Amino acid sequence: MDCRSTQGVCGKGSMTYKCIMGVDPGASGAIAFYYTDNIHLISAYDVPIVGKEINASALAEIIKTHSPELAVVEIVHAMPKQGVSSSFNFGVAYGVAKGVIGALNVRRVDVSPTKWKKYFGLSADKEEARSLAIRHWPRSDHFRRKKDHGRAEAALLALYGAKTQM
Repeated sequence: MDCRSTQGVCGKGSMTYKCIMGVDPGASGAIAFYYTDNIHLISAYDVPIVGKEINASALAEIIKTHSPELAVVEIVHAMPKQGVSSSFNFGVAYGVAKGVIGALNVRRVDVSPTKWKKYFGLSADKEEARSLAIRHWPRSDHFRRKKDHGRAEAALLALYGAKTQM
């Protein structure tokens, strides 16, 4: 469920929710916004891309629309079998996301994949995360496709932040 379709813009107007943002970094990553006062509200987006790079201004606009109080960002690092160019591009995308969050003065907490996945009893299998997100937000269309695992992980990162940081 995208809160903008049912409530207007979250964080603005008569109804305000504490909004937690989850970030699954990278150019093929995703961001999600979880509302602690209405656990059925979740908004998830693929990271906006122009060419092969994150569109920083579009990402900033999405974040400003939701006005999160906290961003929970998955810590990333180079993967052993990933090429130098892929590692560099992944690192740049990670840096852009963290830079936009910082420029918008959103408090940020970084968490390792091992830590947040252990909290939910998940393995490294991305399909497990997608299945959990579907169970947690059954009315949402954000996680219906197999390729929506990034959205699911971002949503679960936001939920993790709500449960451990607020």
